[in-house]
Amino acid sequence: MLVDSHCHLDFPELASEQDAVVARARDAGVGAMLTIGTRLDRFETVLAIAERHANIWCSVGVHPHEAKEEGQRVPDRLVALAAHPRVVGIGETGLDYFYEHSPRAEQAESFRAHIAASRATGLPLIVHTRDADDDTIAILRQEQAAGAFPGLIHCFSSGRAVAEAALALGMYVSISGIVTFKAAEDLRSIVRDIPMDRLLVETDAPYLAPTPKRGKRNEPAFVAHTAAKVAEIKGVSMAELSAATTDNFFRLFGKTDRAAAVERTA
Repeated sequence: MLVDSHCHLDFPELASEQDAVVARARDAGVGAMLTIGTRLDRFETVLAIAERHANIWCSVGVHPHEAKEEGQRVPDRLVALAAHPRVVGIGETGLDYFYEHSPRAEQAESFRAHIAASRATGLPLIVHTRDADDDTIAILRQEQAAGAFPGLIHCFSSGRAVAEAALALGMYVSISGIVTFKAAEDLRSIVRDIPMDRLLVETDAPYLAPTPKRGKRNEPAFVAHTAAKVAEIKGVSMAELSAATTDNFFRLFGKTDRAAAVERTA
C-alpha cells in the first residue's frame, strides 16, 4: 500500500472527476490520501471530501501565497477547526519567496501562528518552503526551542541544509514527482541520505506530475511513479519503500485510521 501524503482534491482540475480520481488511486495501490487546506474560506469544501471517503483525511491551513488575505496572527481559529475528527494536520503553511504573492513579514507571522496551532493540538505541521531556506530553518529552530511540535517539509526541493535541519528537529521529509525530473540530481543526492524512517511520498496533485506522466495533470495514482524512483535511489525494493513510507505516514499523522486505508485496498 502507498499513501499520497499531500494532494489537493478540491482544486478544479481534480474536483470535477473526484470519484474517478479516487478509484484510479485505489487501483494503483494508494490506500490513503491527505487532501490539503490552503485557504480557510475553502475549508468546508476540503473537509467535505474527507467526510465522503473513509481513507481520505484533510488538513486546515493557509498557504503562504494567501497570507496577505487570510494569514493568521493567532492560532485560535486553526485550533478550533482542527478539532474535527477528519482534520489530521495543520497547514500547509510556511514561506515562499519565489513568487512572493504575500509580504514576507505576513508569511512569517502566519507561519508562526500555524506552528502554535500544531503545538496546541499535537497535529503535524505541513511546511511549504521555496527559495526561503535560511528563514525557514531559523523559524523552525526558534519555535522548536519554544516548545516541540511534529511536522514535515512537504514537496521537498530545498537545499541540503533544510533537510538536515528538519531531521535534526525530528521532522519528516516528503518527496514529490520532482525527484523523477532529469535536472533533479541534487535532490536525488539528498534523498539518498534521508533515513528511511523519515521519508514520505506525495503528488502535490494536480501539480508536478512525475516522469513518465510529466506535462499531464497530476493525480494521486501517480504517486507510484515517485515511490518507484525513491526506491531506486535508496537501493531498496518497491515493497520495502511502500511499507516504510506508509508506516511513517500513519506514525506522523496519528489521528488517522490505518484500518480504513487497509480496508479500501483489500
